[in-house]
Amino acid sequence: MFHVTERLLMRPAWPEDADALFGGIADQGVVRNLASAPWPYLPEHARDFVCREPVALYPKFLITKPGPDGSEVIGCIGIDPGEGGTELGYWIARSAWGQGFATEAGRGMLEVVRLLGHGTISAGHFVDNPASGRVLRKLGFVPTGKAAMRHSCGRGEEAECVMYRLDLEAETGPNLQAA
Repeated sequence: MFHVTERLLMRPAWPEDADALFGGIADQGVVRNLASAPWPYLPEHARDFVCREPVALYPKFLITKPGPDGSEVIGCIGIDPGEGGTELGYWIARSAWGQGFATEAGRGMLEVVRLLGHGTISAGHFVDNPASGRVLRKLGFVPTGKAAMRHSCGRGEEAECVMYRLDLEAETGPNLQAA
């Protein structure tokens, strides 16, 4: 499965993407904001990720930015079965921060999620990563008012996480807010 947005191509990872994936995520400032990526992030972690068998109902996409010299991998986005239903997760390489790519990829991912029939999506961000909370609110997610302690492999410990939900069945278009 592929998805195209205004500036991005979201596509499955292939084995030949391992080096590019490693180049974007092997940054402690990125990994510390993720739950499941280890630190240090090693080339074999990237190879394992790109060789995972895809799950049709829970896709994961590399976020790529097409350009004159090919497509640059600038992040990853996907959904997984979570504690309270389907959960959205993403990361953006430091070199692409502050350019609206997380919001754009998130909108694209929500289009895919709707097509797959998921009704409610949850997401969260560690309290010391408020930029991710701003992205989630732009996508129409609403804070649940709850915080949870979540383990971060990159931090090697639990950290407080602010939880959000988005009811796609009741949605009337908040994902169209400006970036």
